[in-house]
Amino acid sequence: MAETVKKSFDSPEEVRNVPKARVEVVSLGDVQAMRCTFEPGWTWAECVKPIAGTESCEVEHLGFLMSGEMTIRMDDGTEHHFKAGDAAFIPPGHNAWITGGQECVFIDFQGASTYAKPKGSQANA
Repeated sequence: MAETVKKSFDSPEEVRNVPKARVEVVSLGDVQAMRCTFEPGWTWAECVKPIAGTESCEVEHLGFLMSGEMTIRMDDGTEHHFKAGDAAFIPPGHNAWITGGQECVFIDFQGASTYAKPKGSQANA
């Protein structure tokens, strides 16, 4: 039988160093979750691409936008805009950036194990 797990992002088990962002990770049994806090001006291409070593984000995301606004562009050119209160599934093969002048907080329940890790560390972001 599975056990209940309770963790707080106020005491993350891992914090990843990403320019213009704070990525906090907690382990929930076999799954990791992350809270990403992006500053205005953050873009995946400028802040994570050098870490990931891929042309676009290759991580699948399933999450909830707590605050702020973010736009993503899929590799096929399709764009989607997310704002506070939106739930999102974002497949691999995208770029993202913060829109608007406030920080953006995204809770992700799927991509935490590999997001913003160097190429070769399992999959990358």
